Amino acid sequence: MRRSTFRAAATATALSATLLTGLSPAQADDAAGPVLVGADGCHGPGLICVTAHSDSPLTHITAHFFPLDAPADAPEAGSTEDFTQYSGPDATSGIWQAPVHLPDLGDYRVTVDLQDASGATLTGALSPYDLEYRTVVTIPDLSVTPSAPDYLHQQVSVSGTALAEDPRHPGTRTPAAGVPVLIDTWRGRLTATTAADGRFQTTFVPTYTTMYVSATPQASDDYPGAIDLETPEQFVQTTQAPVRFTASTHALNLKQGATGTVTGRAEIQTSAGWQPLPHTPIGIDEAGTGHLIGETTTDSQGAYTLHVPSDSPAPNAEIYAANANLPFQQQATEPFSLHVAYTTHIGVSASLNDDSSLAAAGYVYFEDPRAKWPAKPTVTLQYSQDGKSGWKNATTLPLKIRYNKPQFEETFARTFTTPDSTAYWRARFNGNPDLATSTTKPVHLYRYATRVTGFHATPDPVRKGRPIRFAGTLQYRNGTTWKPLSGAAPSLYFRPRGSTTYHYVTDLASDRHGHLVGMVTAGRDGTWALALSRQTGDHYLRSPRVTDYVDVR
Repeated sequence: MRRSTFRAAATATALSATLLTGLSPAQADDAAGPVLVGADGCHGPGLICVTAHSDSPLTHITAHFFPLDAPADAPEAGSTEDFTQYSGPDATSGIWQAPVHLPDLGDYRVTVDLQDASGATLTGALSPYDLEYRTVVTIPDLSVTPSAPDYLHQQVSVSGTALAEDPRHPGTRTPAAGVPVLIDTWRGRLTATTAADGRFQTTFVPTYTTMYVSATPQASDDYPGAIDLETPEQFVQTTQAPVRFTASTHALNLKQGATGTVTGRAEIQTSAGWQPLPHTPIGIDEAGTGHLIGETTTDSQGAYTLHVPSDSPAPNAEIYAANANLPFQQQATEPFSLHVAYTTHIGVSASLNDDSSLAAAGYVYFEDPRAKWPAKPTVTLQYSQDGKSGWKNATTLPLKIRYNKPQFEETFARTFTTPDSTAYWRARFNGNPDLATSTTKPVHLYRYATRVTGFHATPDPVRKGRPIRFAGTLQYRNGTTWKPLSGAAPSLYFRPRGSTTYHYVTDLASDRHGHLVGMVTAGRDGTWALALSRQTGDHYLRSPRVTDYVDVR
């Protein structure tokens, strides 16, 4: 936009600056009498304003105009002395206004002659400003409707008429056709072009709640060098309607690395009632910090699916519908909490003893420094028949906290009698909302029950020093079936007659059918006992003891 020719305010400011700062505007040789501050176009086409002051009231003013590109000794193009005071406290100081009649449009140097009541004069004082004697294009009827758009009526129309006024014919304005018009909405810019009647019209949808709209004609071939004036700003304030929404949950407990889901629907209240709110942000942020946890947008029916990552916990959060700065929707919020259970790692080693006891030892640790151990952390040992389902708790062990630091293993250990000697076992850390539960992979531990059937010693009676042989079958139980146990070494014990204590004698053997193999030499009367008790193997339990009395003669 070119500089406005209407300088009344600028000239008044220049006068104030001159008086206050001691600058030296054009004045009489004796430093008294009339002083010219400036002369320039003002208030409308074909007018000039002279700002001046003197010790006595000013009585006469004449302005002379010279083409800007004319030599210094060129004759004037015209002059005016029909001045009337426009503003000022009295005739000693102020602004004087006069019409200008020049044959040609253009820019002119201005000199001024001043005379006051004392007879003091100032002749040919050069104004620091030039007179822009040009066509002025204005838009006097800018219309912005509606000024308070709402959700159902979002489109704002901007229209007006561009009028051109030639300073040689002041007061006569004609439609300015083909003039580009720049529309500034304060948040963006639009363009339009005037029609043959000078009219223009365009529309926009506000993107903010508050906007100031103005329009300015732009340079065009039909009005070269014209002065284009910006319209006053018109205020647009959108109406934000209430919003409501549903949410499938207002709290999520997630393991670290997992993602939760919240679904629902958003609605907006209009003059037609509550209706779906499409294409609107739905999100969760941490209260007090504004940290965005997750965000999505409603579909055309106002429905949404919000995926919530577990990057960080936010026990005091908000779920919201619509941003606070959207032009037509109020923001709706509801409380929300996101608890993140940090990942834990657990390991265990376990083995079954031949007396049906289980020895287990292991560790648990976490990596994230934000995680904290609960007051009394525990680990539960569990068993299942197939290692997939039907898990049962066998015992719960305390976790000994020694380091209480990330990546430091805390341990547990226990030996106990198992409720099932053939099962799958696992260890499970019992987490809380801040530490995730973790479970080891199942391990199959089994030991089969054993027995000796048909045990007896022969011959009976037996002569002293003669061999005693033992008959019987060593078996193990697989499910409900007893099968021969070959290659085992059941232990033979002897209790002399009259004694209450058995003494180990030797280990027998069993062939591939489980039949006992071995003999001893008869020494004295007593009871022989046999049991698989010393070398049971990795997968067999001790067997019950069987006995037979032998009479030695």
